[in-house]
Amino acid sequence: MNISKAEYSRRRKNLMAMMEPNSIALVPAARECTRSRDTEYTFRQDSDFLYLTGFDEPDGVLVLIPGRRAGQVVLFCRDRDPEMELWNGYRAGPEGAVAEFGMDDAFPIEDIDDILPGLLESKQHIYYSMGHNDDFDRRVMGWVNQIRRQIRTGAKPPGDFTDLAFLLHEQRLFKTAQELKIMRRAGAISAEAHCRAMRESREGRYEYHLEGAILHEFVENGARAAAYNSIVGGGQNACVLHYTENRDKLRDGDLVLIDAGCEYQGYAADITRTFPVNGRFSPEQRALYEVVLKAQLAAIAKVKPGNTWNQPHDATVRVITRGLVELGLLKGNEKDLIKAEAYKDFYMHRAGHWLGMDVHDVGDYRIDGRWRQLEPGMVLTIEPGIYVSPTNNKVAKKWRGIGVRIEDDVAVTAEGCEVFTDGVPKTIEGIEKLMAAS
Repeated sequence: MNISKAEYSRRRKNLMAMMEPNSIALVPAARECTRSRDTEYTFRQDSDFLYLTGFDEPDGVLVLIPGRRAGQVVLFCRDRDPEMELWNGYRAGPEGAVAEFGMDDAFPIEDIDDILPGLLESKQHIYYSMGHNDDFDRRVMGWVNQIRRQIRTGAKPPGDFTDLAFLLHEQRLFKTAQELKIMRRAGAISAEAHCRAMRESREGRYEYHLEGAILHEFVENGARAAAYNSIVGGGQNACVLHYTENRDKLRDGDLVLIDAGCEYQGYAADITRTFPVNGRFSPEQRALYEVVLKAQLAAIAKVKPGNTWNQPHDATVRVITRGLVELGLLKGNEKDLIKAEAYKDFYMHRAGHWLGMDVHDVGDYRIDGRWRQLEPGMVLTIEPGIYVSPTNNKVAKKWRGIGVRIEDDVAVTAEGCEVFTDGVPKTIEGIEKLMAAS
């Protein structure tokens, strides 16, 4: 199910075809990050670098030089070192970068200061995303300044910098068939993890017990990491949008909100489900839940080619505002309340975001100041919610401390959309049935 070497090659060719003549692009890999003293965080490759290479080692630099006769695709990477590999794992080395990853040429990263200035010289445009990697920013400017100091000897420094993200991130926004296949699998693994959490929920367990069950399910299915810090919020913790402490005891009668998704083959899933700890919704929980579910279904119905990015969100706002009025949590005319954004006391975030290699994936939401149209190959989340703060004295006490969010991963297709994460139930009947059978 991995992305093929041919697809990585196509990605690089597509990017180079969009670059100006006489240009060069620089894409640095991620570096290992210290966790404490002499231990590191688990390495996660830079998404842009991974998208273009499939090369999952730190400290590399990809260089794209359209039209270069000696090779348009050059990779600087760590050299083979049997002693270091004995301690820290095998390396592909420059030879492996060419043979296994399809680079035209490759050099040891230690040689970059000697080689790269020569590749930069006389290029009119440098495509590089400045401002994301301070150390590499300084190195790039050092190479450019090295060329500038040699002007009197005939050297020609690069003419200007262009943000590579402008071209690359638009390309990443549209997923290929291979990418969509991987994302379906990420969604299926994550859906089963949420089902497992529902089955294992009961009074007296802790939020971290459900988190552990989810992470175990990820790893058992080949997804070695979560795509983001999992949220497991029981009771009023569900009203904290980015709650990640996951340390409190689950109580009978409370809801628990879980926002968790795996990363599989470099691609993220992102699911939220809210369910009762004891497997049975109370009347107030049921009422708010039904409003959120209705809002989510209305939004998903708006995911189709030709509709704009904002239409699913607008649909959730209408349904949630109307539902809050009907339940007595808001008072007034629906249109006036929407115009005044009164719903934001209960629904303060947008209905979704792009999804791909990054959880909040790249791609513009507006084009020339207007919401962009949805097109086949785009993948987004749909995640409306209602959160009644435990300190909200404007509403009856019975509603306070209830938080509900429902989130699915949705791909735009030629005919409409496909939900990748429907393997976990989200109707009240489906949730209660699953939990009753555990």
